[in-house]
Amino acid sequence: MPLIPYQICQNCIMDTSDSLIAFDERGWCDYCNNYHENIVPYWHTDERGEREVMAQIDKIKADGRGRDFDCLIGLSGGIDSSYLTYIAKEKFGLRPLLYHVDAGWNSQEAVNNIEKLVDGLELDLYTEVVNWPEMRDLQLAFFKAGVPHLDTPQDHAFFAGLYNFAAKNKVKYILTGANYSTECVREPLEWHYHASDLRQLHDIHRRFGTRPLKSFPLAGILKFKVFYRFAKGVRVIKPLNYIPYYKEAAMQELVQRFGWQRYPHKHYESRFTRFYEGFWLRKKFGYDKRRAHFSSLILTGQLSRAEALERIAQDPYSPEQVKQDFEYIAAKLGITEAELQAMFDAPNKTYRDYANMMPVMDLGAKVFRVLGLQRAVMR
Repeated sequence: MPLIPYQICQNCIMDTSDSLIAFDERGWCDYCNNYHENIVPYWHTDERGEREVMAQIDKIKADGRGRDFDCLIGLSGGIDSSYLTYIAKEKFGLRPLLYHVDAGWNSQEAVNNIEKLVDGLELDLYTEVVNWPEMRDLQLAFFKAGVPHLDTPQDHAFFAGLYNFAAKNKVKYILTGANYSTECVREPLEWHYHASDLRQLHDIHRRFGTRPLKSFPLAGILKFKVFYRFAKGVRVIKPLNYIPYYKEAAMQELVQRFGWQRYPHKHYESRFTRFYEGFWLRKKFGYDKRRAHFSSLILTGQLSRAEALERIAQDPYSPEQVKQDFEYIAAKLGITEAELQAMFDAPNKTYRDYANMMPVMDLGAKVFRVLGLQRAVMR
């Protein structure tokens, strides 16, 4: 791609590391303008939002009568899913079954947080343990493919396992921690491609994998967006979009109530994701997801731009931790550090270098935007 002059948004901290970013005459980026034009007018966390979400909660309760649980929540141990679990039980009076996918990379903090919530809220937990040899083989395939989205195998296992479980067990409602408060600025696809693109997952695994995926959770976007939604009746609810949700206050409440453990940054409850986002993606590709995460907090009034600039200038974790994680990742994947380093030094690829479903996904995104179901910038 041709080199473009460096520019950073004058309102948030998104910059030209997103090659398609656009700026207006004020120097504001399209993420900021989209937030004020297409998200704020339709995002209600006051009495109106409470009425809207309570109507959904009442429907969930009515449809769940006579069942052991009335909804399903995917719990990672991170802040969004943890706080969602807390309010689902304590604020809304729901009876969720907690669902967790163990892909082999849980940090100590994640394990602790899941246990504390399960015990403190007296909820049931179902854990699906992904077949490690298959998980390892798929992750190595993505390393060998040279793409930025190394978290796809883990992300795919999470959402595919959740949706497959819901459909198989006739669960009508999945509650997710997705929210505008901390995610109104989404990472561009060149940083983090769709984990739901099953065509790409299969193509990369076909080229670089060595063993069949016999039990690995799989579900393409058409299956969970169309088949499960309309044939199986599985609906996704995002309660955090209807209530005041502030990340720091939510964390503190969980700490005080349950002994929940903080972790350094968004998604770092996974040891693999910490390494991938904090080191590999930044140093190999020049993409720092913290820009999107901090920019979301800036727009929603939870972080000043000055503080965000100060934090983004610092490494997300120490060189000593990077070295430890480099050794750990290589050992767990069954390769040498030299082999992992060779993958790091290999030419960079993008999702466009492999079979993909972008035309279908682009069309779907446009339809969802027209219907008002997708308001954040996705590109």
